[in-house]
Amino acid sequence: MTSTTASAVGLAPVWMRDLIAGLAVSLVALPLCLGIAQASGAPLLSGVWAGVIGGVVVGWLSKSPTSVSGPAVSTAAVVAAQIPLLQSYHTFLLAVVIAGFMQMGLGLLRSGFLSDFFPGSVIKGLIAAIGIILILKQIPHLLGHDADPEGDFAFLQVDHSNTFYELGEMFWDIHPGAAVVGLGSIGLLWLWDTQPGLKSMLIPGQLVVIVLGVGVSRLFQRLGDDWTIIANNFVQLPLVPQLADYAKFLAWPDFSQWTNLAVYGSAATIAAVASLETLLNLEAADRLDPRQRISPASRELFAQGAGNVLAGLVGGIPITSMIVRSSVNVQAGALSRWSTIFHGLWLLVGVLFFSFWLNMIPLACLAAILFYTGIKLCSPRLVGQMWQAGFYQFVPFVVTVAAIVFTDLLIGVLIGLAVSLGFILNSNLRRPIRRIVEKHLGGEVLHLELANQVSFLNRAVIIKNLEAVPRGGQVLIDASNTDYIDPDILDLLRDFTEKSAPARNIKVSLQGFQERYFLQDRLQYVDYSTRELQNQLTPAQVLQILLEGNQRFLSGQRLTRDLRRQIGATSAGQHPLAVVLGCIDSRTSTELIFDLGLGDIFSVRIAGNILSNEVLGSLEYACAVAGAKLILVMGHTRCGAVTSAVELAHAGKTAAQATHCDHLESIVSVIQESVSKRLDKRFEHLSKPEKDAYVDEVIRGNVAHVVTLIQSQSKMLGGLLAAGKIGIVGAVYDVATGRISILSPTAQTATESVPNHYLLRNV
Repeated sequence: MTSTTASAVGLAPVWMRDLIAGLAVSLVALPLCLGIAQASGAPLLSGVWAGVIGGVVVGWLSKSPTSVSGPAVSTAAVVAAQIPLLQSYHTFLLAVVIAGFMQMGLGLLRSGFLSDFFPGSVIKGLIAAIGIILILKQIPHLLGHDADPEGDFAFLQVDHSNTFYELGEMFWDIHPGAAVVGLGSIGLLWLWDTQPGLKSMLIPGQLVVIVLGVGVSRLFQRLGDDWTIIANNFVQLPLVPQLADYAKFLAWPDFSQWTNLAVYGSAATIAAVASLETLLNLEAADRLDPRQRISPASRELFAQGAGNVLAGLVGGIPITSMIVRSSVNVQAGALSRWSTIFHGLWLLVGVLFFSFWLNMIPLACLAAILFYTGIKLCSPRLVGQMWQAGFYQFVPFVVTVAAIVFTDLLIGVLIGLAVSLGFILNSNLRRPIRRIVEKHLGGEVLHLELANQVSFLNRAVIIKNLEAVPRGGQVLIDASNTDYIDPDILDLLRDFTEKSAPARNIKVSLQGFQERYFLQDRLQYVDYSTRELQNQLTPAQVLQILLEGNQRFLSGQRLTRDLRRQIGATSAGQHPLAVVLGCIDSRTSTELIFDLGLGDIFSVRIAGNILSNEVLGSLEYACAVAGAKLILVMGHTRCGAVTSAVELAHAGKTAAQATHCDHLESIVSVIQESVSKRLDKRFEHLSKPEKDAYVDEVIRGNVAHVVTLIQSQSKMLGGLLAAGKIGIVGAVYDVATGRISILSPTAQTATESVPNHYLLRNV
């Protein structure tokens, strides 16, 4: 088989699936087109022409793989209001053409970005609400009660009835034949959806339901009496004897009314409503897409506009993207936008050539498809997800659902958007500032981090936080993550910085303010070690500073530092608080794990954190000359040097023999002084966890051994320790958790030669 042939074979199932899915969508769309046209007060076939154009033209120009366009329920009310206002259907068509050009302009201006501002809770509420509406509105049709136009999805209907009234009235008007077809169709759809063998078939369950529904309805006609499905319960297309007679059902816009200002007002209304609904439904359709593809919203606006221009020219009612058709499209297994195009072609062919056969389809079959689609859209799983998302997501979701069900799509969405906006404003009002108390080397600093958007509505909360700064305190006002600050807030901050704070002896630091705010960044608190601070602190206080820094490192709440300022401040000299003898391992960067600034500590790094003459000299210099108050010997878990030393000791090999490294033996031999000889014979028989535990004991023992050697081999450091001027501490850093553990006086070591020392002596 050639590559071209193989490619054709691979594409055939996709093409065929879209063709069949388009057929299923067209059969559902047909009564919707007729019903919406009837509810709009427009000619009956105007809805069909709109459906055809929405499928073929919009589908061709659009880049959406799942969205299906056609006449919409929400525009029915607009059409019904605008036709009497303009006093002529032909004048109304001119407004539709102009509205289409307006939408095309919106698309060219890239106005589709507005869809990015729709909250997810509102979009999900829209999906769930459409599901509930489908269920409620299709129940009467399922049972044969079809008094109202198919497709009237608003709560308040054109006959001044409402959804619940129809449900109550339905119980007195149930037709057994239609009920059997409708309920049986739901069962078949469920079976088709849950059985893997049926679900994987090329033919969608929706199409099977319609074919069987036609057959069963014909059978019931033979049974007669109560089982016969009455004419009102079937699709009702007008029958036209000659193909040429369809031209009579086309209408043309009255271009002589182009000077009528009312036409432009109507056009603006249609364009606004159609564009908003398109963006909403497009976002919802993308969320239903199993492949989660993203449709370009601006391109969709342009495509919808082109469709409305053509619809107005041939007598069709306005077009928008429709979530009902789109959801049926997804359920039918559509794979690309070709299903949308095919749906439009099927509509056209069906109306022109197969009206007689289409009129045999029971509405109960179509109602079952929409009912089952509704169940999918408002699944309990979606409600559970929104509940778990929290109060701020769940409430707008529920309000959107209720508002759409009890009004209509556009009004409901606007209510949902208003509630969602209210929650956003409330959140911003309550938390315009993130308040953190930071313990810097120079004392506590109140860190006030401004929100992304700071408006005059936040003035009261900001004043409250500034007034809470104690007299003589320090405050950092941080605008690093702020994009906009209201002029009123800027005046407030300037007044506090220049007047209120100096009067109360408060040091105000500013950070992250843009140049256009005329507030220059400055830090007035000490965030690095100085000679004065070094002289004031005791070894125990230095150890506490290190441990508190490690806690900040673990929690992710590191202190705010100006490293550029620290570079300049430490360029002439440094005054370290401590010296850390650590391993060369890349995971033990001391300034990071202790959350310290430049110049706060000296770092001595050598494999296995061992002691040598060079290392000892560095420690003496750090304490006796540079003034460090603490020596911290820091080993770490999973240390490669210690692990190698243990394995070589028990294998009886030298480092040079095992690694061919000529100078590694001097390090390994020092570490091996902490290796217990008791496990020589049975080490190789230990399990992996037991070996790891033993190596960790050696790591702690090696740290304790180095602490002892420092005291015994340096008279200077021993004297400073005895005088209480320095402290010597052993610690282990856990590379898995990031936590520092100080070795306690009773810490068990893996060495026989090193006794249990009080490692925190004089600290």
